[in-house]
Amino acid sequence: MADSNDQHSGDDLDRRIAEAEERQRSAYQSHTAAEGRAETRGWAVGIEFVGSVIVGALIGLLLDKWLETAPWLMIVFIGLGFAAGLRRAITTSNQFDTDFTNDKQ
Repeated sequence: MADSNDQHSGDDLDRRIAEAEERQRSAYQSHTAAEGRAETRGWAVGIEFVGSVIVGALIGLLLDKWLETAPWLMIVFIGLGFAAGLRRAITTSNQFDTDFTNDKQ
């Protein structure tokens, strides 16, 4: 009789271990997916920021050459590109903060 109970408790223990491993695996996968989305958005914000500054500088440079006002319009447009990039970064990060799918469970 004791052997029969030991066999059932062993089966129960194996089942509980398998369930715990499955819960751990699914929790790990959801965390890595959320971290991947966060990293992707972080890179996107950085690239958009740098891109807006570069575009501003190019517009300013072209206008300076056309109007012969070097370097003033380039400086102004670099500042505008910086402001636009900063605004976009803040907007994107606020959207990311309100997206509840990014929270770890």
